[in-house]
Amino acid sequence: MNLPLLSSRDHYTASSQYHCGNMAAIEPSGLHPGERDSSCPQEGIPRPSGSLELAQEYLQQFKVTMTQLQQIQASLLCSMEQALKGQDSPAPSVRMLPTYVRSTPHGTEQGDFLVLELGATGASLRVLWVTLTGTKEHSVETRSQEFVIPQEVILGAGQQLFDFAARCLSEFLDAYPVENQGLKLGFNFSFPCHQTGLDKSTLISWTKGFRCSGVEGQDVVQLLRDAIQRQGTYNIDVVAMVNDTVGTMMGCELGTRPCEVGLIVDTGTNACYMEEARHVAALDEDRGRTCVSIEWGSFYDEEALGPVLTTFDDALDHESLVPGAQRFEKMIGGLYLGELVRLVLVHLSQHGVLFGGCASPALLSQNSILLEHVAKMEDPATGIAHVHTVLQGLGLSPQASDAELVQRVCMAVCTRAAQLCASALAAVLSRLQHSREQQTLHVAVATGGRVFEWHPRFLCILKETVMLLAPECDVSFIPSVDGGGRGVAMVTAVAARLATHRRILEETLAPFQLSLEQLTAVQAQMREAMIRGLQGESSSLRMLPTYVRATPDGSERGDFLALDLGGTNFRVLLVRVAEGSVQITNQVYSIPEYVAQGSGQKLFDHIVDCIVDFQKRQGLSGQSLPLGFTFSFPCKQLGLDQGILLNWTKGFNASGCEGQDVVYLLREAIRRRQAVELNVVAIVNDTVGTMMSCGYDDPCCEMGLIVGTGTNACYMEELRNVASVPGDSGHMCINMEWGAFGDDGSLSMLGTCFDASVDQASINPGKQRFEKMISGMYLGEIVRHILLHLTSLGVLFRGQKTQCLQTRDIFKTKFLSEIESDSLALRQVRAILEDLGLTLTSDDALMVLEVCQAVSRRAAQLCGAGVAAVVEKIRENRGLQELTVSVGVDGTLYKLHPHFSRLVSVTVRKLAPQCTVTFLQSEDGSGKGAALVTAVACRLTQMACV
Repeated sequence: MNLPLLSSRDHYTASSQYHCGNMAAIEPSGLHPGERDSSCPQEGIPRPSGSLELAQEYLQQFKVTMTQLQQIQASLLCSMEQALKGQDSPAPSVRMLPTYVRSTPHGTEQGDFLVLELGATGASLRVLWVTLTGTKEHSVETRSQEFVIPQEVILGAGQQLFDFAARCLSEFLDAYPVENQGLKLGFNFSFPCHQTGLDKSTLISWTKGFRCSGVEGQDVVQLLRDAIQRQGTYNIDVVAMVNDTVGTMMGCELGTRPCEVGLIVDTGTNACYMEEARHVAALDEDRGRTCVSIEWGSFYDEEALGPVLTTFDDALDHESLVPGAQRFEKMIGGLYLGELVRLVLVHLSQHGVLFGGCASPALLSQNSILLEHVAKMEDPATGIAHVHTVLQGLGLSPQASDAELVQRVCMAVCTRAAQLCASALAAVLSRLQHSREQQTLHVAVATGGRVFEWHPRFLCILKETVMLLAPECDVSFIPSVDGGGRGVAMVTAVAARLATHRRILEETLAPFQLSLEQLTAVQAQMREAMIRGLQGESSSLRMLPTYVRATPDGSERGDFLALDLGGTNFRVLLVRVAEGSVQITNQVYSIPEYVAQGSGQKLFDHIVDCIVDFQKRQGLSGQSLPLGFTFSFPCKQLGLDQGILLNWTKGFNASGCEGQDVVYLLREAIRRRQAVELNVVAIVNDTVGTMMSCGYDDPCCEMGLIVGTGTNACYMEELRNVASVPGDSGHMCINMEWGAFGDDGSLSMLGTCFDASVDQASINPGKQRFEKMISGMYLGEIVRHILLHLTSLGVLFRGQKTQCLQTRDIFKTKFLSEIESDSLALRQVRAILEDLGLTLTSDDALMVLEVCQAVSRRAAQLCGAGVAAVVEKIRENRGLQELTVSVGVDGTLYKLHPHFSRLVSVTVRKLAPQCTVTFLQSEDGSGKGAALVTAVACRLTQMACV
């Protein structure tokens, strides 16, 4: 597909499509395509035969096809991605430089900011005072002043230049009453630099006639700071070093879509955009975004760019200061458009097509046609008159046909420039869309530079071409107002906002950052509570005997039944334990609400009916198999097969059960069925089942840990230390019920106001304090309260409280696991939060991630401190220098959270260095574990009989 380029009528038609004015109504006064003029353009001299064809031939060189533009787009995109990855073989033809600007404005920025602009306007510097109000009309430039830099300063010592800048700042501020309290300054330094931080930038080389000694290779921000300090008048903090392209992006007015691309077409051309930080190899970061400056003026690829280069481009490059460099920029930048037009006009005049074959000395002089000349001559309404004016100024006397052809040359050169610029911009937009995995990219592009200001047609062609090259991108173009001034102030304001928000965030999360000293104290307190609980003294740890006296040793054999009752569904399992394997068959049965809330007799009769059904299905009718009963409700255990129900939970309210032995109730139901024979051997806690399930595969497993909706732990204690059970030899598994640890106030020094809010809103205020800092039921709520707090301070969501965030339990703990997943990009984190009804920026998403990390890290570390207390107790019980032990673990938080298990393990290693601890994830602790408790009990009974 070809874009309109050559004939004047084509130009007018195309221009009307771009909505650039009523250009179609303007008829050219000279030649039409295919016509010949029989009169001589000057003094009756006939135009050489074939001159129009020759003109058409040369203008044809500036024609760029859609295929060529797509090749340039693809080649530039490839070079961009190569540079982002830091690949240097082959060397990429563009540089992708991080600017360390990590956020775009979101409209709440406010305050007064200074801007120092050096190098943007030649031998002068400008000082601005910009006030941001934090409203939609977010900036008011209250004043500015320009200072001429003396020639001796431009060519003198570097210190002299920066001292001059510091004096200008003081003189500017002296004229107005300002508070001398930490004035924030943005520094626009328009010279080639290597930036290594937002406020760190090394000058590579001077340009624009500056030759100050001792500056190249130095950090210019530090040189300015030193000069301000030497001046000593005002307390000015240089916050940011900003180039004009970034200033353009940051300085545009806020619209309905984010402005994340900046585009400059001035004397030169450049662009920047917000890239995912994880894609920028030079940063070594994996979260957030950063603005990358694309030095695309240096782009060159012989295969893609070569076919669109003309003989005039080659001539221009040959006569430039640095031949062979900046080839792309020399086809687009305003510094070169006028010179390209001049070269074409000289060539046409030399071939007798223009000016009667006569070129004036001025036309033959380099750079005699400037950007402003081209802009005026190209204007569809007044261009012909301007052509006459410009050419007459060059000592020429053009005829009407000359004027029209000159205008067509200007149009051809500028149309190609706009199309090439569009192909480069389309590469950036494709990069954005791909990196964010969006089906349609909605984005605003801020434009700046004199080519946009003086050439409205340039922007029209740019827009039209971008639509063709990037149809999947919905792009709006916003002219930037004073990118070097207001834009730099906005960069400074955003940096100040981020710094303030960072400080508030760190202060908020500081209580969640537990030191090794604090964790050691938790370990010691738990150890003391364990000892008191074992001795029957007052303690927040109940330390309940489970009457499980041994872990599996691998010799267990046989078939066992297991029941798992803990909710509206329950399971019956057949567990076959053979040498080296455990095979499980299970069936899930429902418990209707009328049964769960009816009489106890009806409930246990229903359970027995389900067991009978299962036996029939498995061909076990008439067999009396040992049975283990996992009963996940609060119980006081009096023996391996005795457990008193303390109270129902989870929607159960069967009458006549609380205060009763649930094993007895089950046996009575079995007795009522008469024909059924079941041998109920053990009632099992799910934590003990977890330990036993893992213990079958690893004889070193002597601790069980649950970290799911709730949390608990058990371990094998020396029987002599258990005061409530007689005997001095052997072991006893202790159910710690450690969720209640700290209910005596021992954890108060670790509690935050957010923990207190969650506790007060719970069904059991003041209870289960350890569990409320660790388990999945509560972590999401802690996060929600922190997010509410940060929103009230304006740190999150632009300070706008949403109804969803004020809804209790809206922030599920599973979201922590998803948000903290290493495999998720920040875009996916945003999607999770947006599904909750939260309107947020990438900065918000990053802070929510940090909140989740802080809360889950503390939970894992507290869990690790508890495990360390237990394994150290086991080691000291046995008088060992070193202990090797395994911990069986179950629970969705431990298993599904991407970092929880690692953080627990790291904490245990730090707090219990003499213990080598292996964590084993349990498989079906409630079912398989209950069967193995039963199997071990049967083994011990057989051994006792022998």
